[in-house]
Amino acid sequence: MKPLADWPVEARRQIVGVFTDIDDTLTTDGAITPDALQALTDLKSAGLVVIPITGRPIGWCERFMGGATPWPVDAMVAENGGVAFVQKHTKASICQIGLEPPLNLREPLSKLYQQDATTRASNQARMQKIATRVMFEVPGVFLSRDSTGRETDIAFDYNECAHLPPETVQRVLAILQREGLQTTVSSIHIHGCFGNFNKWLGASWIVRELFGRELAHELDRWVFVGDSGNDQAMFEHFTHSVGVANIRRFESQLTHLPRYIAPSERGAGFAEVSTAILTARHSDRDPSHLSRHF
Repeated sequence: MKPLADWPVEARRQIVGVFTDIDDTLTTDGAITPDALQALTDLKSAGLVVIPITGRPIGWCERFMGGATPWPVDAMVAENGGVAFVQKHTKASICQIGLEPPLNLREPLSKLYQQDATTRASNQARMQKIATRVMFEVPGVFLSRDSTGRETDIAFDYNECAHLPPETVQRVLAILQREGLQTTVSSIHIHGCFGNFNKWLGASWIVRELFGRELAHELDRWVFVGDSGNDQAMFEHFTHSVGVANIRRFESQLTHLPRYIAPSERGAGFAEVSTAILTARHSDRDPSHLSRHF
């Protein structure tokens, strides 16, 4: 991982979209910090697309998209790519207004799914049986506290309220994988799902749904910011990827690392990434050609 300062100015100047993890990337001690929230606002104000993508459940995300003080984002992808929230008008009007929809975040939300309702119901029933088995066979393991809001995966707490050793995490993963679930590990939860879900496929899906475009064909215009194991697919595929400094605690466990690393941890690190992007754009004499390149 190279220092964030090594990210070339010209490359930063081309960025028009930001994907970001939430837990321990935008948040610090479980809450978004003022500097990270201001960074989201500044990116949106500059005309960039901003899409958080998280392992958290879709029910947990609703308050951030449609609550009293909604985050300034274009969409929010949950459950490692299985489901997303968007504004109802966004999908209908996106082809007419390019990449700068005038979002009114208080409008009703729509959910988009990668699986149909029948498949989701069948998978959820199977996953609940497997979850019961996991909790019976592995002492001290429980479903995450946000599990009531989950629709396309299951998650076990190992580092949010519980603090479980690595060998326990591996026992849980082994059971899930033997049952045929796809697994990932975030900074706080162990995830399992039936379906080919990960953050990279989720990011590609939401760009296709909202903008009718192929993310893989324009990766020089996007950046991803993250911090842990379930971000690896994004680190692997994105041309521009940044880890906030707390990724160091997972470094030895990751096969794919981000290209750059921010000086600071969590929300402060995300704010540094935002500043790096916006400083580069402001240094361009004529940045108007960037915001509507589509």
